[in-house]
Amino acid sequence: MTKPTAAQDAAAFTLAGDLRVVLGKLKRKFRAQGSFNELTASQVSVLSHLERDGPATISQLARAEGMRPQSMGAIVTVLEAAGLVQGTPDPTDGRKVLLSLTQDCIDRVAEARAAREDWLFRTIQSEFTAAEQAQLATGIALLKRMAEL
Repeated sequence: MTKPTAAQDAAAFTLAGDLRVVLGKLKRKFRAQGSFNELTASQVSVLSHLERDGPATISQLARAEGMRPQSMGAIVTVLEAAGLVQGTPDPTDGRKVLLSLTQDCIDRVAEARAAREDWLFRTIQSEFTAAEQAQLATGIALLKRMAEL
């Protein structure tokens, strides 16, 4: 393998910066399509964790997010007050409380996801030619590969 040239290094550095900017813009557009705009990034992260991995204790959530249980408790309190998260006794250890998404939250997540997918579909269909859509598909394959590194 040959060592990259300074020009190749500069091109990769520029590409990394451009990718960061574009992903940030897309993330903001996605948030605008959803129904959880009032939540902080930490609150959304907790909801995502519970949706992806199922019920968890405050300690488990804190460990997954890299924070103290007290800090996670404050986040969960807000989510419970908003009716997005509910606690039930752990069937194997009644001293613990398992947190899960409420049905209202599950419904809102599904609606938000559908709105984002609809926006993507309409945008791709109306703003990109067939050739550009093929390029986009190639780019998605590369981004998937990057996400799995």
